[in-house]
Amino acid sequence: MYATLPDLLRLLALPVFGWAAWRDVKTRRVPNRTWYPLAALAVLLLCWEGWLALQATPLERRWFLVRVVVSLGFVAPLVLAFWWFRAFGGADAKAFLVVAALFPTYPLYHVAGWTLPVQGTVLGVFSLTILTNTVLLGALYPATLAVRNLLAGRISSVMFVGRTTPWDEIPTAHGRLLETPEGVSRNGADLDAVRMYLRWRGVTLAELRERASDLRDPATIPDEPNPPTDGAVRGHGVSEDPATDGGSAIQKRPPSPDSGYEDPWGAAAFLDDVDHGAYGTTPAQLRQGLDVLVTEETVWVSPGIPFIVPMFAGLVVAFTFGDLLSGLLGLLGFVI
Repeated sequence: MYATLPDLLRLLALPVFGWAAWRDVKTRRVPNRTWYPLAALAVLLLCWEGWLALQATPLERRWFLVRVVVSLGFVAPLVLAFWWFRAFGGADAKAFLVVAALFPTYPLYHVAGWTLPVQGTVLGVFSLTILTNTVLLGALYPATLAVRNLLAGRISSVMFVGRTTPWDEIPTAHGRLLETPEGVSRNGADLDAVRMYLRWRGVTLAELRERASDLRDPATIPDEPNPPTDGAVRGHGVSEDPATDGGSAIQKRPPSPDSGYEDPWGAAAFLDDVDHGAYGTTPAQLRQGLDVLVTEETVWVSPGIPFIVPMFAGLVVAFTFGDLLSGLLGLLGFVI
């Protein structure tokens, strides 16, 4: 392989994004420190190539400046806008900000007579190529879900965004419930919030199902609830015991004889006690989610897609093929 030293150093992003994608699938959490080395490398390479541009021709210098301005002045703010409108999470935004700083220009690699990437663009802003690749590859996920549900005979208004999940897999599942007692819904409880609630009460989901009529009574909430944690699935670097989805066992008060509870399940009390939020889950959503989970054998869940996964795939495709959108438009007869 032949390439400039800055472009060779950019290849370090591949194992980092690969590890981040794996961790995002397993835990939906990527530590902030993951991006610090790549951010430092991005600053170093920007300074390095900026100095090289000063030694180049005026035309090459202008093109370098245009690409940096587009990457940092358009791609980076666009990513922040996506995060602001909750199109993806904070870890995804940080990863793409690193991409914007690390890949303003197209890298070139000469391998066994091939020059990679194969497909370029007019502007030659590599971070924009990675972004469009990510979006195009991410769009395959809803289509895949719909086909799988169709083949299994699961026809529903949420078949493009959800899959059916047995109740006993919920403690280790990621995503959001797509069901309420009234039927399917796009706005159910977050499963991380459900795990937080179970740990806060000190019960497992199996225990909640067995004792639903009693535990629906807010009087059964422990006097001193457990720390709710952040809802992460145990067994992936989380310090808690992976054997159960509940917290430490605490003696409960006997249920109240009154069945007209103002706060069924103690959902509002739980959210009032949590000091860092529960992923946007409201008391009503949590109550409805718990009502579904204690009665249904399988539930519709939106697993979502860890955005870093298609981002990693988009990065790999960008390094090898190049710009998918330009390639598709070329196949349709548009001159790129």
